[in-house]
Amino acid sequence: MDHWKRINNPYDDDKVIDACGLFGMMDTSGGRFSGVDAIAAISNMHERGNGLGGGFAVYGLYPQYAEHYAFHVMYLDEAARREAEALLQDGFRVALAEPVPTRKTRGVQDPPLVWRYFLQMRTQDGQKLSHDDYVLQKVMQINTGVRDAFVFSSGKNMAVFKGVGYPEDIANYFRLEEYQGYLWTAHSRFPTNTPGWWGGAHPFNVLDWTVVHNGEISSYGINRRYLEMFGYHCTMQTDTEVIAYAVDLLMRRHKLPIEIVADVLAAPLWSQIEREDEERIAFHTTLRQVYGSLLLNGPFSVVIAHQGEMIGLTDRIRLRPLTAAVKGNLLFLSSEESAIRLVSPQLDRAWSPMGGEPIVGSLDRPLGKREPVAAALAAT
Repeated sequence: MDHWKRINNPYDDDKVIDACGLFGMMDTSGGRFSGVDAIAAISNMHERGNGLGGGFAVYGLYPQYAEHYAFHVMYLDEAARREAEALLQDGFRVALAEPVPTRKTRGVQDPPLVWRYFLQMRTQDGQKLSHDDYVLQKVMQINTGVRDAFVFSSGKNMAVFKGVGYPEDIANYFRLEEYQGYLWTAHSRFPTNTPGWWGGAHPFNVLDWTVVHNGEISSYGINRRYLEMFGYHCTMQTDTEVIAYAVDLLMRRHKLPIEIVADVLAAPLWSQIEREDEERIAFHTTLRQVYGSLLLNGPFSVVIAHQGEMIGLTDRIRLRPLTAAVKGNLLFLSSEESAIRLVSPQLDRAWSPMGGEPIVGSLDRPLGKREPVAAALAAT
């Protein structure tokens, strides 16, 4: 890590500030495609990173194990692997355990061991947790209790591939051109004030939720403490981790629609709320009372994904860029329009979303249709 600091921070500043690159691409008809375009697009934003982090999330890549939980796990040594595998064997039926296929890549140095496991639930007498909550519990158990082991991907029919390097290096290392999926997200990281290490690269994941992020979450401390009350523990040393857990809590466990989640994470200013009607004032006041500790302070743009859906969101005053575009069934989200046009020169539409406005690509509903407050509340 000191080696990378000398290269990328020659003046020994205590904080290095630069951009991150985001890219997301989804076929809303469910058609699967290779990662070639996503790799090319994020590589086009090479200057937004510095080789300290790159990664991808892919949905629909394991159809032969679609009903299994697919764990991707990093190990710093064999002892950690043995300990973590004992926990997995005890908690699940392991259909397959194998190293994630890789190839030697010039830009990837000192990689950890990376294994994948396809897991089925055991019948648990008296088990009151849902399958997803049980898996979440096991992920947290390994990440907090097994030294030098990190579960960094844990959903069904999806996977995260990430590490220290430029995104094109990580893609080559993990042989991502060999996979196909209907949704790809990608990230190029320039660490702002957190370490550049394999677990700290984006995307961040829990179950099938993934988040890639450009910006800085200055509310990390209070966000983390709030999430710990619900059994989430931050172990990846990076502020973005809280966003992945917050989305899982709000959307999966509390069953809030994205329209309300956007108003929690990218809450409007009180000066704006005060100009709204009584219903909206009451609604936002309630959100602040219940979820005020999950409000994200600081500049951010994020691409959130889970099974069947990709979401783009920026902070309320749009301090980080996000461009959306559509071509036929394809939805694109990117830090730069140039990356989108590299892989799809002729677009049906391209635009910059308003701050705090969620852009939603889904297999189930029209693009970006934002529900009014009353309808969103009725759906919860």
